[in-house]
Amino acid sequence: MRIGPYDLAAIETGEFGLDGGAMFGVVPKPLWEKLHPPDERNRITMASRALLLRDGTRTILVDTGNGTKLPPKLAGIYRIDTRTDVLAASLAAHGVAPESVTDVILTHLHFDHAGGATRRVDGELLPAFPRARYHLQRDHWQAALHPTERDRASFLPDDFVPLRERGLLEFTDGEGELFPGIRLRLLHGHTTALQAPLISDGTTTLFFCADLFPLTAHLHLPWIMGYDLRPLATLEEKRRILAEALEQQWILFFEHDPSVVAARLSAGEKGAVLGPMVSLV
Repeated sequence: MRIGPYDLAAIETGEFGLDGGAMFGVVPKPLWEKLHPPDERNRITMASRALLLRDGTRTILVDTGNGTKLPPKLAGIYRIDTRTDVLAASLAAHGVAPESVTDVILTHLHFDHAGGATRRVDGELLPAFPRARYHLQRDHWQAALHPTERDRASFLPDDFVPLRERGLLEFTDGEGELFPGIRLRLLHGHTTALQAPLISDGTTTLFFCADLFPLTAHLHLPWIMGYDLRPLATLEEKRRILAEALEQQWILFFEHDPSVVAARLSAGEKGAVLGPMVSLV
């Protein structure tokens, strides 16, 4: 798919598992398990999907997946296979070497979004994309350095502190255009200052959902994750974004849905619902 000067591609970084109850909050299990059957430990299958944009000058990656650094205990809890660097393999399949990535947009620093930003080589933590600048909201950086007891487990300093130490972090402050045709929308329901890229050429627009709509099931307004710090803020953010996306026929890019990569919306009896699938090939 091409939007403006950018060629876009979905980059799979591997699957993992999260507790279904946590993913759907107050929604009763008999409802959500019809869409996402859990395993014996109540985990549902989650994709970990990044977005690649290339314009001939810049090679931009949005989010980096879980990476391969998780210790065995955590990897077991989250059903992550750390033996293969799926992100690197997926990029290679698109002809992209780690050294050719110029920019990484991190929506936020939870380990399933920022884990692949660094890698461990002979015991040393190194940037996975050594020539890239990593773009992150300044307010979110502060939140990650000083998490609450409720969200502390989502932030693993090994994913992001080495980037700051090597001078690779570029802080953004609020909404606005980061690169031509790429604007950042700011969301606070899931975590403080999550930045969601909006790619548009005035005719075609793609919204990177990140954790506002991690799964297509979360298009239902009251289906909100137990992980969200501010669920009522999430509710209003979902309402606002869905109205814009439906009116302007945005393409929604789903980071975590195992079956749907991108789709437009249609109008249903109770609001916006999943519409036609869109191929990024």
